[in-house]
Amino acid sequence: MPVRIQEADFDIGGELADFCRADPRIGALASFVGLVRDVSGGDGVSEMSLEHYPGMTEKALAAIVGEALQRWSLIDALVIHRVGRLLPGDRIVLVAVAAAHRAEAFAACEFIMDYLKTRAPFWKRELTAAGARWVEARDDDDRAAERWRQPGG
Repeated sequence: MPVRIQEADFDIGGELADFCRADPRIGALASFVGLVRDVSGGDGVSEMSLEHYPGMTEKALAAIVGEALQRWSLIDALVIHRVGRLLPGDRIVLVAVAAAHRAEAFAACEFIMDYLKTRAPFWKRELTAAGARWVEARDDDDRAAERWRQPGG
């Protein structure tokens, strides 16, 4: 269950190849890659800075992945999240989930990403033409995470 927080970029293909090579039982791999958008809230974004609380952030991500491993029949999961200064188009996060079958992999990948957006201690600051601003939590993200608390979610 690798969880990494880093400033450096990551190679999606290399990370996924290494991840799949680890266990021949893997029959399905679901992944998500988040990128910095150049627009947020209707304003152009020239850069984003991500901050975290070392130690606490890794522990929070490990707990989210641990919960996914308990809820679904998974072989493994991987989360890589970047911090520091990022530009539009830069990769922010990679979530990969390995399972024997696709249904578990898809559901767990979406669950991890939904919980990461609402429970992981990251702070985002965007630089726009109007100046710098902290990114507020979005209601859409809260609703996405809430559905996992419902029966069948």
